[in-house]
Amino acid sequence: MIYLVRHGQAAASWGEHPDPGLSDLGRTQATHAAEILNDKAIEHVYTSPMARCQETAAAFVLASNLQAVIEPRVTEIPTPSDVTDRVPWLRALVGGEWASAPQLVTDWRDALIKAVSELPAQSVVFTHFVAINAIVGALENTAAVTVFRPNYCSITRLENRDGDLSLVARGESLETKVL
Repeated sequence: MIYLVRHGQAAASWGEHPDPGLSDLGRTQATHAAEILNDKAIEHVYTSPMARCQETAAAFVLASNLQAVIEPRVTEIPTPSDVTDRVPWLRALVGGEWASAPQLVTDWRDALIKAVSELPAQSVVFTHFVAINAIVGALENTAAVTVFRPNYCSITRLENRDGDLSLVARGESLETKVL
């Protein structure tokens, strides 16, 4: 099993800070997710290099005595260099389809899916809203960028059979504000 965990609530939005850590509520959410994950036979921990993912992973690392590996390919979606205001660009992207995304973004998506398909069984990955959607959307064969709205610290479950990923269950969904 591979578990995809969306990071806890960030202390600031992308429009306010490029790499925020967790809010107080986010730290509480991370602790709750760690308690749930402790009941799983997890052997490997991977995290996005972004602060909010590393801080979410830290709660599980502390509880499990496992070490987290930073995996750059599961990071937040990249912003094209010609975009001056990330917030409206990202809003438009998540409301659209992958066919309209710039090459930089589709390359990121392909690398993300490849990275997760290469992970060993019994892994947990602390990652992001769009990253989870990219993986789930690919597994469900949908063109939409957003296929569901994973709640903070929701846990999506995948199965990996020799690099062939399949969706077992989406994590808890909530109609949250993405930005």
